[in-house]
Amino acid sequence: MKHNTLTDIISFDYVVGNIISGDIFMSIERVRDNAVNLGLNFEDELHRVMIHGVLHYCGYKDKTLEEKKLMRSKEDYYLSLRTFN
Repeated sequence: MKHNTLTDIISFDYVVGNIISGDIFMSIERVRDNAVNLGLNFEDELHRVMIHGVLHYCGYKDKTLEEKKLMRSKEDYYLSLRTFN
């Protein structure tokens, strides 16, 4: 990944054409730490991380500032679609 920091998610992309496929590995401990450090609800942060991983499979990147802004915008959009019963 070319950085020396802890991560909350790693996505391995096996997408071929229009078929989305891959593996996602999450550190629940890291997600929990991030939620606490950012003052966020754990479930919201967990959902954001899950969405983030899937967005990578859809072709979104997050290396540059512009890519990060777009990624965050997409995360926010998909988070807003959640429904709770």
